Order: sequence, then C-alpha cells, then structure tokens
Amino acid sequence: MKQAGFPLGMLLLFWVSYVTGFSLVLLIKGGALSGTDTYQSLVNKTFGFPGYLLLSVLQFLYPFIVDPENLFVGRHFIIGLSTVTFTLPLSLYRDIGKLGKVSLISTGLTTLILGIVMARAVSLGPHIPKTEDAWVFAKPNAIQAVGVMSFAFICHHNSFLVYSSLEEPTVAKWSRLIRMSIVISVFICIVFATCGYLTFTGFTQGDLFENYCRNDDLVTFGRFCYGVTVILTYPMECFVTREVITNVFFGGNLSLVFHIVVTVMVITVATLVSLLIDCLGIVLELNGVLCATPLIFIIPSACYLKLSEEPKTHSDKIMSCVMLPIGAVVMVFGFVMAVTNPQDCTHGQEMFYCFPDNFSLTNTSDSHVQQTTQLSILNISVFQ
Repeated sequence: MKQAGFPLGMLLLFWVSYVTGFSLVLLIKGGALSGTDTYQSLVNKTFGFPGYLLLSVLQFLYPFIVDPENLFVGRHFIIGLSTVTFTLPLSLYRDIGKLGKVSLISTGLTTLILGIVMARAVSLGPHIPKTEDAWVFAKPNAIQAVGVMSFAFICHHNSFLVYSSLEEPTVAKWSRLIRMSIVISVFICIVFATCGYLTFTGFTQGDLFENYCRNDDLVTFGRFCYGVTVILTYPMECFVTREVITNVFFGGNLSLVFHIVVTVMVITVATLVSLLIDCLGIVLELNGVLCATPLIFIIPSACYLKLSEEPKTHSDKIMSCVMLPIGAVVMVFGFVMAVTNPQDCTHGQEMFYCFPDNFSLTNTSDSHVQQTTQLSILNISVFQ
C-alpha cells in the first residue's frame, strides 16, 4: 500500500489474487495436457532441458531468499534453536500430506495475528501522524508492490505436491479448492494491508512488526505467533527445494541417508541466509520479482500456450497472452526499481514515535508535530 498508493494498491491486490488463482488452475491443466505430475516435468516436456533448468533454479532459490524470523532480541540464538528443534524435524518428513495439521495450526495463528493488527489499528492508529501523501491514488513504485504481492500469493512451486496429496485429484476439484483458498487469502491480505497502512501510512516498514514499539506486549506476543507460523510453514518450502535436488542430481529418488543429508544442507543454508539478513522489505521485493513473478505469470502461461490446442480466441489463451508480457515487465522493471530504490529499513531500531519527547524526525507539518507530542505522552497507556 505504501509503494503503490492505497487505492491502486487495493486494485492491484485483487488483480494479483485473480491472476494467481487463474495460473494455479492453468498449471494443473498444463499437467493434464502433457501427462505430467510435477512442475519440473511439465516444463521439461514443454520447453526441454533449458526450461527445466531455469525452473529448477527458480524453485531452488525461492526458500533461500526468505528472512523469516527477524523478531526478537538475540534473534541469532532464537533462529538457530528453533531451526534445530522444530524446523529440521518437520522438514525430514517424506510425505507432504503429513504437514496438513501443522499447516492448520499455522492458519489459526495467522488469524490471531490478524486480530492483533486490527486491534492496534484502532488503539494506536489515531495517535500516529499521517504522512502528507498517504491517500494519493497511485505512486511510481507500484511495480515493486506487485512483486511483494506476488510473493504473498506464490504457491506454484509446490502445487503439484499438494494436488497429488488430494483424495481423487481432478482439475475440477483443484479449481474449486483454488477459488476457495484465493478468496480466503485475499481477504486476509486486504485486512492486513488495510489495518497496517491505516495505522502507519507512509511510515510503514517492509516488516510490519518493525513499526510497533518494543514495550507493546500484545504485539510481542504477535511476533512470537508469527515466528511459530514460519517454523510450521517453512518445511513445505523445504519439500520443494529437496525435490529439485532429487530430480536434478539423483534421478528422482533419494535413499534415507541422502534424504537426511540433503534436508540438513538445505535447512543449514537457509538458516545462514536468515541470520545474515535483517531487512524483510528488500527480500520480499527481490523474491517477488525474480522468483514469484515468473512462477506465477510467465511459466504457467507459456506452458499452456504451447500445449493447448484450443483456438486463439479461447478465454484461457487470451488471458495467458496478457499475463506473459505483463509478468516480463514486472520482473525486469521491478528488479531495477528494487535495486535502485529499496524500501526503508530500521534494522530493528525503534521508530521515532516510540520515544518520549522525540518529535524531530517527522519532517511533517506543525499539526503532525503536535500529534507526535501527544503520542509521546500517550504511548505507554496505549500499549497497556
């Protein structure tokens, strides 16, 4: 919302969610047309080894560009401990269906976090000064916003794994599941985006939790819940990366020993990356434009266009012809903008409105200074 402008951001959020649902169905349709049951085999059959290699790189990189647990003081210790204690054991499962209950817990915690963000929008939002350009329709960084939104909706890399875990999987059943899932997901994203942006407007950070003050016990509990959701969700990403390694280097089969070795290597490298990076905004942007955008917009459309024998005027083909070039534009220009104009990052430091008597950093009008002074007096009572 901060990058695109609130009204345009809302429109883009609906559009990205629609495109995501369409491309997920398109992906399984492509698998049915080609007689394949994995994303890699679909691309390999459609575009040969070069396409297979490109997809493998994108799927392999996706989980490594995530900085998931930038939450607590002593984050290095917490990340290391949680990885060894929870993430690694869950990632050692060989059947993705066994993570169903774990994912349900993660979904419940996400709902709880959403409630915390909504509560703070009511109790904290009125006390934070609004930036002057808070309600303009559109901003020039909208392409970067599309990259972040694409990251929020990406699940194509494990779609075939989830599809194969369904009882009696069919394209029709998958389509119904996707429609329901996308509706729920876009609702959650809209509420998160709206409440977060209404609270902080132009001061919004790439990681929304960075906006809240350290003495806010309710939000600290929310940070803990978020950390748990990442711990419970990441094993699904590990499944994809391990599958890529298995298919590329081991012919599709791993012995128990190599299964453990590969899993430990993947988790170790991903953990090292998360220990070195503490700015979530640039991570989301780069991941969105470099990995999520081609996996959502470009590759499913290209596969379907090459495999389908439907007439050119068929709605699926028209939509694919629109998605493919748009994805290419978002990927190229989004990467350039993310590198040349990265999001602000506080590196874990408190925001100015969290300090009593500190209103020199607002760079806003006199009325905003007055609001910030009031916040300095009220911040303690608001958080209790």
